[in-house]
Amino acid sequence: MDSRKYYSPRRVYKVFNFLLTIYLVIKKKKSFLGFKVLKPKELKETIIFLGASFIKLAQVLATRSDFFDKEYLDELKELHDSLPPMIKSEFDEVYTRSFSENSFARFDDKPIASASIGQVHVAFTHEGQKVAVKLRRSSIYSQVMADIKIIKSFNTLFKPLFSHHTKNSIEAVIVEFSKMIKEEVSLTKELSNLVKFSSIYKDAGIKFPVPLPEFCSDDALVMSFEEGFRFDDKESIFEHEIDFRAIIAKLVDFYTTQMLINGYFHADPHPGNLLVSKDGELILLDFGMVKSVPNYARVAIIELIKAANEQDYERYIAANKKLGTIAYEAPTELLAEFSAKMFEIFSNENLSSESMQELAFEVLETTRDLPFKLPSDAIYILRVSAIIEGLGTTYIENFNGVKDILPILQKNIPRALGAKDSILETLIDEIKDIPFIVKDFKSAIKKISSNELQVELIGDQLEWIKRDAKSEVKSYAISFALMIGAIFMMIYDKSLKEMAVVLFLAGVFKVIYR
Repeated sequence: MDSRKYYSPRRVYKVFNFLLTIYLVIKKKKSFLGFKVLKPKELKETIIFLGASFIKLAQVLATRSDFFDKEYLDELKELHDSLPPMIKSEFDEVYTRSFSENSFARFDDKPIASASIGQVHVAFTHEGQKVAVKLRRSSIYSQVMADIKIIKSFNTLFKPLFSHHTKNSIEAVIVEFSKMIKEEVSLTKELSNLVKFSSIYKDAGIKFPVPLPEFCSDDALVMSFEEGFRFDDKESIFEHEIDFRAIIAKLVDFYTTQMLINGYFHADPHPGNLLVSKDGELILLDFGMVKSVPNYARVAIIELIKAANEQDYERYIAANKKLGTIAYEAPTELLAEFSAKMFEIFSNENLSSESMQELAFEVLETTRDLPFKLPSDAIYILRVSAIIEGLGTTYIENFNGVKDILPILQKNIPRALGAKDSILETLIDEIKDIPFIVKDFKSAIKKISSNELQVELIGDQLEWIKRDAKSEVKSYAISFALMIGAIFMMIYDKSLKEMAVVLFLAGVFKVIYR
């Protein structure tokens, strides 16, 4: 496909409308220079027209309830990876590039699923094994690269319209999105993710497809065909009398292990990627989006959970600051009060999910101007949390993170901190660590006594200090410029002394009352 098509005036205009609408919705404005904001349904239709990159970007943005009103979130959450399949000429091109004529005993040309990056076909090997064949869309890499360039160009154009924190959050989304989408269009990378993930979680009680590497390439991924119902197929789940509460608890428990213990997690657990077998076994598919949780983020999440469980909301806000989702200088007391209100709403067993949402959005409205942030490390953690909460509401009407997920997370904190299954094993591990603790203690005392102790600041603190120092320097520079200007004015023309005095006093006033 001609790459110039991706830069066609119609497509660029659609991208402009998409990005402008996002910026205006965040700023709570209806128009900009005569351009009107797209309505929620129009925004969704525009995203579907633009395809793969924008569907993925919208899925990330859909986690930000502090950016978007409920009407927009409802439409964004309806987006799914359901697109028309490749036309025959494109399919033939990809298939011929990936396989020989005799690669399979049988290959079904009609895909069973068609997503933004690729489509899945059923095939049978010459040994009779049923396999799933994922084919990457023709020219998808060129399209994605073009989309990234367009998005970055428009982001540069709109940047001056936003506050420091909102600007940085949007920048983080775009940077992380660009990195993720480039990885996701490589099926070789997905194969690597699947192999590593299956090895790490082989004893987790969750089933994964088994790849057939001899058939795989950057354009094709071949793996065992896994039979099961989609996670949101309530009719089949109920028909086979599968305990959905046990399935949800197992899913939450598994993600707790991924994020808090191993720090390596599947970042795209939407209903199409989660199957349930007739025996109630969970099956996880699609490993194009697998992420690692940095150690500092893992520690911050553990502190978040502990503080939330103990209803210590000031410590909860402090943990959010450590994670980077709230700016370092944000008012802790005000945000602690906001958190208490939100937890009270979601802990109420008697409220319907609709009532919870209405109350939550009312409280969120009061915090729209507060410095919330979205660092790149937190994007997929928040996204996965939102998706799992959404999966829970499929079966439990008022399911939410506070009431239903927090107790499971709290139960797993000892394991996340390294505790073993038995007290004896934990004690043995602690005794083994004593020599290292003594060594670290001696090293710390030595540094204190020799004035070599160093304090490490987190990135947010450094950013705040830098911004504050810059503001201070700028303020003083303007003040001294006014005073020096006044002196030169007096030297140049004494008849301007009244104006010079006014300028000098303005400079002094700015120093005193800055």
